[in-house]
Amino acid sequence: MADKRTATLFPKQVKLLEQLGENIRLATKRRKLTQTQLAERTGLSKPTLRKIERGEGSVSIGHYMLVLSVLGLAEDVAQVAADDVLGRKLQDIELLKGKSS
Repeated sequence: MADKRTATLFPKQVKLLEQLGENIRLATKRRKLTQTQLAERTGLSKPTLRKIERGEGSVSIGHYMLVLSVLGLAEDVAQVAADDVLGRKLQDIELLKGKSS
């Protein structure tokens, strides 16, 4: 039997995943898709879809992507970290350190 590993998430991360699940649930309802239709289109089981709609961390990101693809929302994932404000600030600090001559 394969070793099932799940990520240890902090409360804030759990809340964000729950928000993602709720957003997916709402997007599904807006499109008037049933869980049966979503299961058929994604190849995922209904219990897995319910876990996704609850934002559970035990579901692979690939399964989340399948659902987002069916909903026409997969491209939204490309926006994650697109505007990396903290990374740019850290980079600027390093660039400024080199100029102090």
